[in-house]
Amino acid sequence: MKFVLKILIVMLISALMWGCSSAQPKTGSLQPTMTSNNENRTSYVETGRASFYAKKHQSKKTASGELYDPKLNTAAHRTLPFNTKVRVTNMENGKSVVVKINDRGPFMKDRILDLSQSAFRSIASASSGIIEVKIETIDFESDADAEVSKHFSLGHLRHFEQ
Repeated sequence: MKFVLKILIVMLISALMWGCSSAQPKTGSLQPTMTSNNENRTSYVETGRASFYAKKHQSKKTASGELYDPKLNTAAHRTLPFNTKVRVTNMENGKSVVVKINDRGPFMKDRILDLSQSAFRSIASASSGIIEVKIETIDFESDADAEVSKHFSLGHLRHFEQ
């Protein structure tokens, strides 16, 4: 009886100690935040690490059914809907690129985005391999973004012409 009581006390103390512990958030939190801009549109913002697809993925189907083309500005994200347009900003140099989500991933725990080679190279050197980024969903309501959308669509059409 005393043995059982000791075990129960140890378990109770362990549970209390475990419940009081707190985990420190990592740099580049994987916790997305929802924000509203001044035009009352809601956008998704997330910060973390991004990498790019290896060459072995070229011409293979993405989760959306499209073939991966390293020349197009596309990306993989775990949860954003397919065809979502995302502005990816390199936190180190401020360069950004607009990509379309067409795949699921990345499957590395410490990353939030896998970029096509073209998209990655437009904001960082390929030799860097992994970069800190901020991603924001965008819509193409402004004139500047409409121009980006136009060029994005033309690049997308070239993919199907090949």
